[in-house]
Amino acid sequence: MNQINSNKSTNQSSNYHALIQRDGRWWIGWVAEIPGVNGQGRTRPALMTNLRSALKEALEINRQEAIEAAGESYEEVSFSP
Repeated sequence: MNQINSNKSTNQSSNYHALIQRDGRWWIGWVAEIPGVNGQGRTRPALMTNLRSALKEALEINRQEAIEAAGESYEEVSFSP
């Protein structure tokens, strides 16, 4: 696979927003910017740990799908909204 990488670091710092709420004995939450990324936990810290894990997994899957869709030659660039 031939890649042209202008930014080899895949660990970019981004801020995401969690919408969280108490639901009986559980805490539940959603990552606002990424559809389908949600989680739950018995405590607020457990919820946040689960949301981070779900977000990391979703981003890794999305990245792999993008790489596969791009084919053999692509340029990777960093940008901000």
